[in-house]
Amino acid sequence: MTEDAYSKTFDRVLFARILAYVRPYRLQVGLALLFLLLGTLTAAATPLFFKWAIDGALVPQSPKPLDERFAFLLWVSLGFLLVRALNFAATYGQTYLIQWVGQRVLFDLRTALFAKLMRLHPGFYDRNPVGRLMTRVTSDVDAINQFITGGLVGVIADFFTLFGLLAFMLVLSPKLTLVVLLVAPILLWATAWVRKGMREAYRTMRLRLARLNAALQENLSGVETIQLFAREGAREAKFDRLAQDLLRAWVEIVRWFALFFPLVGFLGDLAVASLLYFGGGEVVRGAVSLGLLVAFVDYTRQLFQPLQDLSDKFNLFQGAMASAERIFGVLDAEEELKDPENPKPIARFRGEVAFRDVWLAYTPKGVEPTEKDWVLKGVSFHIRPGEKVALVGATGAGKTSVVSLIARFYDPQRGQVLIDGEDVRNYRQEELRRHIGIVLQDPFLFSGTILENLRLFNPEIPEEKVVEVARFLGVHEAILRLPQGYQTRVGERGAGLSTGEKQLLALVRALLASPDILLILDEATANVDTETERRLQEALYKAMEGRTSIIIAHRLSTIRKVDRILVFRKGRLLEEGRHEELLAKGGYYATLYRLQYAEH
Repeated sequence: MTEDAYSKTFDRVLFARILAYVRPYRLQVGLALLFLLLGTLTAAATPLFFKWAIDGALVPQSPKPLDERFAFLLWVSLGFLLVRALNFAATYGQTYLIQWVGQRVLFDLRTALFAKLMRLHPGFYDRNPVGRLMTRVTSDVDAINQFITGGLVGVIADFFTLFGLLAFMLVLSPKLTLVVLLVAPILLWATAWVRKGMREAYRTMRLRLARLNAALQENLSGVETIQLFAREGAREAKFDRLAQDLLRAWVEIVRWFALFFPLVGFLGDLAVASLLYFGGGEVVRGAVSLGLLVAFVDYTRQLFQPLQDLSDKFNLFQGAMASAERIFGVLDAEEELKDPENPKPIARFRGEVAFRDVWLAYTPKGVEPTEKDWVLKGVSFHIRPGEKVALVGATGAGKTSVVSLIARFYDPQRGQVLIDGEDVRNYRQEELRRHIGIVLQDPFLFSGTILENLRLFNPEIPEEKVVEVARFLGVHEAILRLPQGYQTRVGERGAGLSTGEKQLLALVRALLASPDILLILDEATANVDTETERRLQEALYKAMEGRTSIIIAHRLSTIRKVDRILVFRKGRLLEEGRHEELLAKGGYYATLYRLQYAEH
């Protein structure tokens, strides 16, 4: 996805797709348009009461007796209030209904975007920063809402108002209407000139806003690293430059707005001045009445308001087209990992795992990997049901990729990954992962209580079962030592807990689903103290009991109890066997072991 601003003012395809989200609420929109029509008619009728009051009672030449004049003024005043009351009701109904529809569309778009983002595979997030995606769900969706509530209906309202006012004016006096319209060519030229400047300013602003959002998300996510290396000043300076760029873009927009609205107002005043000169002469000559001239002055004032609004609506259209392109870019993103049409049901896995000549590269779909892109190269192995296997190798050897393929976070370009003799692509992803437990090196914990995180906010998992699993793994007492036990609240990403504590909680969370296959990712026992490592090891061995388990090992001394070790190097499986066998063989594993032993 690109952050470049959209160059078109209007795109029929995007407009049709936006309307598709409005279509379920067409009844409310239709009713709002009826209210809009009523509001337009009552607004256009208002100046007539000024004409009637002046011509029928206020001018000295009126032949009516004084008491009749007062009675006439009373009826005109009551009629005026009645029309304005209808206008109030119509405006309220139109505004409420359109805003209601806008909020419903906003809700539908946001939920559709979130659901789509939850289905997209990890490779999508490798290519798209989180800050940019957050902009899609927030400000871009809000731009569509503004387009519907202010732009789309606003344009219809402005055209209704323009045609309604012109119709009344032409019926009352075509000659005076022509005087007012003489300003139109100047107004059209000024609008086109300002519109072009506004379009460029808005495009620049949206581009710089997206850059600022991406930088903000990146800095907030990496704030600990920034503070660790004392780079606050440098990051603040960079953010300040981005904020200054955005400020200049907004100032440019404000400059165009500050120019346009007074300009249109002045042209309206020019039309009124022309009307006063020509229409006043007509009044002096007796060709038109004073009431008609006053009504026309009010009509002229009303006529230029929607002309101002139309230019503003142009900017809403421009922003909406850009936002719609980005939103539908996410909604149209290909879900590379698709469920089969007839998925194979899973009652329970026996736990047999096999790789058959698997090649994997993290390149986008349709892009042919080069030699340097391959992270797994022709990997084949077989894991028996209930077997405990460790994956070892240097960083970048392909260990994590093996685990990601088993859970089907990615699909290999070549070869097959099989569980119980069936290609994992033949299973429904959600059901497949329900039978696989995964523990990360740095487990993600959400804001909430320990209990909520352990059962992942699923109230169907009883607290008794959570406690039972925690006791089984020897974690229960550690949880009780926290300030409020299972009700202890943790911050975002588990703030307030140590790495070891988060890993122990992740192990409980993984086992709560009673998985048939357990995957321990990314050196889950790394970077913890000796006591925590001992507790983690005990919990891990308990968790692995009776199920197929695959563990990525960092400290080679901790995997002596596994049934088999698979040794990877540069994407290839070099060796496999038990700890003692591999040491006796004197190959790559023995070299890794000696190097690590020497470090300690």
